[in-house]
Amino acid sequence: MKPLFEDTSPEIENRLLEGYRDMTPVQKLTAVATLNHVLEQLASSRIKTMYGPEMSEKELRLRLASLRLDRDTMIRVFGWDPEIHGY
Repeated sequence: MKPLFEDTSPEIENRLLEGYRDMTPVQKLTAVATLNHVLEQLASSRIKTMYGPEMSEKELRLRLASLRLDRDTMIRVFGWDPEIHGY
């Protein structure tokens, strides 16, 4: 089997996979939700750095949504064109 991580020893990778296997479904969902929250915080920080911290919460949410949704959906649903307004 090909290693999942090029920079991790097989022993550590096996430990990691065993840890995932031992997790309950609730623990796995909690871990995913936590990672998603952290990624959203990082993206928010980048957006605030690029466009200024004084933007409205609505604008921030639109910019965050445009990172996950395709351009056509953003225009159709929110009237927000990421190519014009930015991501």
